[in-house]
Amino acid sequence: MLIKTTTHSSCKEHQITDEKVYFERRDMLKKMGFFGAGALLSGTAGASVFDIFSDDQPTAIFKQNALKYSPAGDYNGTLTPEAKVVSHNNFYEFGAQKHQPAELSQGFKVNPWQLKISGEVENPLTLDHDDLYSSFDLEERIYRLRCVEAWSMVVPWIGFSLADLVKKAKPTSKAKYLAFETLHDPQQMPGQRSRRLGGGIDYPYLEGLRIDEAMNPLALMSVGLYGKTLPPQNGAPIRLVVPWKYGFKSIKSVVGIKFVEKQPPTTWNILAANEYGFYANVNPAVDHPRWSQASERRITTGGIFAQNRIATLPFNGYGEEVAGLYSGMNLRKYY
Repeated sequence: MLIKTTTHSSCKEHQITDEKVYFERRDMLKKMGFFGAGALLSGTAGASVFDIFSDDQPTAIFKQNALKYSPAGDYNGTLTPEAKVVSHNNFYEFGAQKHQPAELSQGFKVNPWQLKISGEVENPLTLDHDDLYSSFDLEERIYRLRCVEAWSMVVPWIGFSLADLVKKAKPTSKAKYLAFETLHDPQQMPGQRSRRLGGGIDYPYLEGLRIDEAMNPLALMSVGLYGKTLPPQNGAPIRLVVPWKYGFKSIKSVVGIKFVEKQPPTTWNILAANEYGFYANVNPAVDHPRWSQASERRITTGGIFAQNRIATLPFNGYGEEVAGLYSGMNLRKYY
């Protein structure tokens, strides 16, 4: 039986961005040409993007399936609208502008799929598409998602604890880190075959966690949101969600997890080490080199020039659960 307990850091449903609103900015975003983690592309924080909306909603052709899972419980609140969560994305493999992933990924094939677990483990694993939904108990986790661009959402993810996967792989004493890798398939992912469209990134996309971070109960391997399987623009069929870190740590469409002894290279740190640290812990006291991280724009119900600006919390509000992982570390350096 899955039993969910809540803490003061748990998200409420009233904090979740409403589904309808998320689709509502495509035309205006397209006209304005905003870019994602965008800092490297636009030179300004992308927060203002969320102030302007249109009434047009893209029609998804990607088929999603209902998932069986344990719901998070009865919350007195509002989620970020699903329409926002599935139409405003940073997934450079399908384009660096926010609207492009939803538009350019709808033919993406997620089955067959293989997620390979390798490296310093006693039990290497290969999980196929169906294994992702049947090998572990699925549950709903309502988490805040904070982008380094200073916007945020509250999303009801569905998935399983990364710790369960780690335990199943049985890491050896040499395993200190997990190195994640996104699918590399330029034929399906136009951003991988065009440096302009793909934001100048060298693919495949790489990410990493320390093994004790991966073992924290909050770290989630997500296979769905809003009661359904993930759409491709959100990282189908499986992605990482680490709610106390900036969103660029949440690698999407994962095909490899390798247990390694040394800190692995990560894509944004390779591209701009002075702007994107390995740890990526949300720290409002440490500004991005080009904008403040002290506050964020929470995407809720939208509206013309809506502000919705709130103060950013250390560790994105999950300090009670994760601060101990970084005891004694300089959190101005390892942000």
